[in-house]
Amino acid sequence: MPLLHRPQRPLVYLCGLIAIALSPLVLATPAKVQWHADLATGYAAFANSSEMLQQRARTYCQAPGEHNVETVRDAWLNAFLDWQQVRFVDFGPIEQDNIAWQLQFWPDSKNLIARKTDNWLMGAQPIDAPSIAADSVAAKGFPALEYLLFDPLVVKAGNALPGPRACDFLQGVSAQIHINANRLQRDWTSFESHFMSQTEYAHTTVSAAMHSLEILRNKRLAAPMGLGGKTRRNPYIADAWRSGESLATMEATLGGLKAYFLPGLVSLLDERQLSPLGDQFSENLNAALQRLDSMPSGLMPLLADDDGYRQLQLLYIDIDRLTTLLNGTIASELGIIKGFNSSDGD
Repeated sequence: MPLLHRPQRPLVYLCGLIAIALSPLVLATPAKVQWHADLATGYAAFANSSEMLQQRARTYCQAPGEHNVETVRDAWLNAFLDWQQVRFVDFGPIEQDNIAWQLQFWPDSKNLIARKTDNWLMGAQPIDAPSIAADSVAAKGFPALEYLLFDPLVVKAGNALPGPRACDFLQGVSAQIHINANRLQRDWTSFESHFMSQTEYAHTTVSAAMHSLEILRNKRLAAPMGLGGKTRRNPYIADAWRSGESLATMEATLGGLKAYFLPGLVSLLDERQLSPLGDQFSENLNAALQRLDSMPSGLMPLLADDDGYRQLQLLYIDIDRLTTLLNGTIASELGIIKGFNSSDGD
């Protein structure tokens, strides 16, 4: 009687276990699951507000007599602050095609934004989203629109809004911002499997927040204050100085860290039995946010008098304390060594 060949169930079962064990979702830590989900929320918010900006620009330019340019300025600010909230992410989809620079060309020490935008406003070439997409990063994104919407010299010029070329530029750049925001949202979703499967992305995410806080402390705050080797107070090297929203953007950056980074960091620190450090970081972050909430949106008025400057000094101490905690104690406990970042500059 021939022997019966039983199915190799143990082998099949073992292969199944191996496949499950190697799947990205199993390899993912709770911290990375939290980070990916939270950042997906942030990118979705940015995509939505950028769509509103595009719609407001179109509506205004179609009937400027019926709509106030303030509606466009408000939509610009809402989308810009949503971008600030996810601005700390410097890896993954944002690395493709210089999207971060397309959205915000900064710093702009040579005033390229004004020169490039003026070339469009004063030129004769057709203006649309594809032609703007092909131009320099200085002629697209939020700073170019800020120049168009807020700079006194532009607002009072003969080619200002709602002039035909200014409206074409407004709509073209708004459309390009929305295209990039949608791309980030879509690509971040597609990035999930890779993010979950690569163990180094836990450290990469923390390093991104570390670098963001250093830029905030050193370049966005200390440099305009005349600290860190600068010889004088200079509000014009801050971002969003034309709109008077420099401190509002800092608050949005810290708000983004609280909403989209802190929960994952707490989870990671809990895994490593370092919960007190998560509590301390949260307390320091809230302290900086509370101080910013009590301050005006603009940096320039505070730099102009000693009382205002003292407020900025206290803010600097708050942000320095927060930065030192993450980049020092927390990074050390997690085994993270700060490396060079391409956006560090010279």
